[in-house]
Amino acid sequence: MSDMVQFKEELAGRTKELESLIQSYLPEEKGSQRTVLEAMNYSMKAGGKRLRPLLMQETCRLFAGEVLPTVAPFMAAIEMIHTSSLVHDDLPCMDDDRLRRGRLSTWAEYGEDIAVLAGDALLIYSVETAARAFEAAEDEDDLRRVGKAIGILARKTGIYGMIGGQTVDVELAGSAIPKDKLNFIYRLKTGALLEASMLIGAILGGAADEDCKIVERLALNLGVAFQIQDDILDVAGNEAETGKPVGSDGKNEKTTYVTLEGLDKAREDVKALSEKAVQDLGELPGSNEFLEQLIRALINRRK
Repeated sequence: MSDMVQFKEELAGRTKELESLIQSYLPEEKGSQRTVLEAMNYSMKAGGKRLRPLLMQETCRLFAGEVLPTVAPFMAAIEMIHTSSLVHDDLPCMDDDRLRRGRLSTWAEYGEDIAVLAGDALLIYSVETAARAFEAAEDEDDLRRVGKAIGILARKTGIYGMIGGQTVDVELAGSAIPKDKLNFIYRLKTGALLEASMLIGAILGGAADEDCKIVERLALNLGVAFQIQDDILDVAGNEAETGKPVGSDGKNEKTTYVTLEGLDKAREDVKALSEKAVQDLGELPGSNEFLEQLIRALINRRK
């Protein structure tokens, strides 16, 4: 069996386990507010790569040698935050998308008003979920790490992270975006949650402060490369593989890394960022071959 085939099988297995874990943290659909609970769960069960919790899990494993009990609530929480952003992105006032992963988007299924509430509810419920990690803490060091991780989760989600990036993206929609602004959007809108995922995994795994700085830098390069690769696939991808129309960014006159720098330069920069990320990983203590394979696969993906 080749290394790539083995990696893909292992990836599928770990993703399936994560799916079960995430669903175990979803709220019960009962009570007078049942509609919003149904909409939250509908959004969460739409599927996806579960990339962020996977990176968190494997970064924790890198430092601790295992996946610690305090990590599980954060893995569910980060996916709730990511899903909340997708629910809001699809709204008519934002991207106006009626489909998400092959089925009706949340607003198209439940109405715009409930979708707004469902996105808000997922965001708040993610904090409630992450706080359950305090119950899994075994000592004072664990408690301190959980508290620090919650602070990172909030910062990377809010005005200095994902929402900050989304704000600039919305303000500049429909106009030419200069490179410095596009870099800002990519770093915050896409990169911040990847940084949160890996940084929280490192902190909960007991990483030293200097190693956390390396992890944060690694995750930033990974996030930017991930987004640039998205831009490349929109121009040069195979629709049968990507599952979405090729060239949609161009048709919508959307500024991307490819429109600013060209396809060849975009590919060069993805390769350079990839090499930096793998180099940073090599500077960290411990070993996690699966994590290195995952980083390479995400940056070089075809869908």
